[in-house]
Amino acid sequence: MILLSDPQVISIPLQDCGEPLAEVASLPSTVLDPRERDDAGAYGRVRIGVLERLHSASKELPEDVRFLVVEGHRSSTEQARRFALYEDHLRRSGVTDPADLRRRASAFVSPIEVAPHCAGAALDLTLVNADGVELDMGGAVNGHRTGDEGHCAMEASGLSSSARRNRDLLTRAMRSAGFVNYPTEWWHWSYGDRYWALISKAGSAIYGPV
Repeated sequence: MILLSDPQVISIPLQDCGEPLAEVASLPSTVLDPRERDDAGAYGRVRIGVLERLHSASKELPEDVRFLVVEGHRSSTEQARRFALYEDHLRRSGVTDPADLRRRASAFVSPIEVAPHCAGAALDLTLVNADGVELDMGGAVNGHRTGDEGHCAMEASGLSSSARRNRDLLTRAMRSAGFVNYPTEWWHWSYGDRYWALISKAGSAIYGPV
């Protein structure tokens, strides 16, 4: 498993294509959830190319299922704050080695220099039914915040058959549009960032921090 702290990620060349951010709420096939809303509303924006691919992915879902987007773009300041908070959480649990702290924190919060969310390249999302009720995914989005790390990984063990089926549905739809998953977080998908470039062997990233 390659984490965002891996030196291979930061070594990927970046050639930002200059695409602006676009509003997730402009897609009628997608629901924007307010739980991660920031004052500027950045959480509801991603690069245009990411939004186009999300629209494409939505066509792979059954008619009675839609995407629920929890977060898109995130400022560098907010990313740094979240990384520091999770490191503090790990310190309180007894992790003291600096290298180990960074590695473990990177399982759930990206180091700012390679953060897909800061590039407008990432989506945290899940699935909902026609009534807006979240499908069983075997764990909540951002479950690491509530101590549910054991169910956060895409390939977590002990999932119910319905949770595994719904994760497989999410995976098929997102991969069909070119997204890659961060394997420690079933809800996190990106396109165009350094991690995507490494995993997809694209050669270089097309989206950097904005």
